[in-house]
Amino acid sequence: MDRARQAGAVSDRVLVTGSTGFTGGHLCERLARDGESVRALVRDPGRAAGSHPAGVELVAGDLRDPASLARAVEGVDTVYHIAALFRPENVSRREMWATNVDGVRNLLEAAHGAGVRRFVHCSTIGVHGDVRDPPATETSPYAPGDHYQESKTEGEKSALAWMGDGKLEVSVFRPGGIYGPRDLRFLKLIRAIARRRFVMLGSGEVRYQMVYIDDLIDGILRCGRCPQAVGEVFILTGEPAVTLNQLVAAIARVLGVAPPRRRLPVMPVYLAGALCEAVCRPFGVQPPLYRRRVDFFRKNRWFDITKAKRVLGFQPRVDLATGIARTVAWYREHAYL
Repeated sequence: MDRARQAGAVSDRVLVTGSTGFTGGHLCERLARDGESVRALVRDPGRAAGSHPAGVELVAGDLRDPASLARAVEGVDTVYHIAALFRPENVSRREMWATNVDGVRNLLEAAHGAGVRRFVHCSTIGVHGDVRDPPATETSPYAPGDHYQESKTEGEKSALAWMGDGKLEVSVFRPGGIYGPRDLRFLKLIRAIARRRFVMLGSGEVRYQMVYIDDLIDGILRCGRCPQAVGEVFILTGEPAVTLNQLVAAIARVLGVAPPRRRLPVMPVYLAGALCEAVCRPFGVQPPLYRRRVDFFRKNRWFDITKAKRVLGFQPRVDLATGIARTVAWYREHAYL
């Protein structure tokens, strides 16, 4: 029997937002395989039809449009809210807020009005920013470091407020760095290592924690199906946290290339990123280098998932080497490498 099914009852009908994205797409597929009645919120059903499993109902809507959300949640038992505006550098803070903060509130209002039972909200480990006293837990302080993280923090707080009021059965999860087949976020890193162009910035000793997509989906479903998940926040990531040196070496082994040796000091590059942002922003141009990219080499992202294990029975099954191998195989199959 499916591990997530063992953890709780399967709902009547579910709504997934962000189904055209990496995580939301995998979630839709898993729910459909599990025999759920799945509805996906999309902006353009005509364009999205080919990217969803057969049987998934597509409903037009936008997080900024409350009327469309009211229609989308009619007859829904559980909402998995995955959609977010994710860090395009030429997007204003106002646009980020409209989706990641106001959009969360709009969907919560619509869900409550329609009598939705369970609301599962996707936050991010980024709400903790640079982890100063690792490993961080669910009770570690908020420390967002950019507009995206700030907007996700405020969106999470909205979900937590509804949780506290008892209006909905709310669960919140904070995923780590998500990777796996079909993910393109880590493609630049893997491609740079494959082409022997990767340069480590700084010592490479900051820690980073990733979660393979199948493990994350299992954790998300537990948030939606386990009675014990109601009113709780969970960090969902893989184990162990590795240094960037270890991560790069693991990728190089899978690729069959020598580990990169070139290094540069991190602060001059960080300052160059700040200069690029300042020059490009007035023209609406995406900068070739920006500080958030450099933060990957500067900030600790190391977490404790004891709570998710204890309360949800969450247990990551795919180790880093296996996950990287599967991801690289998919990249090669689809001519990305």
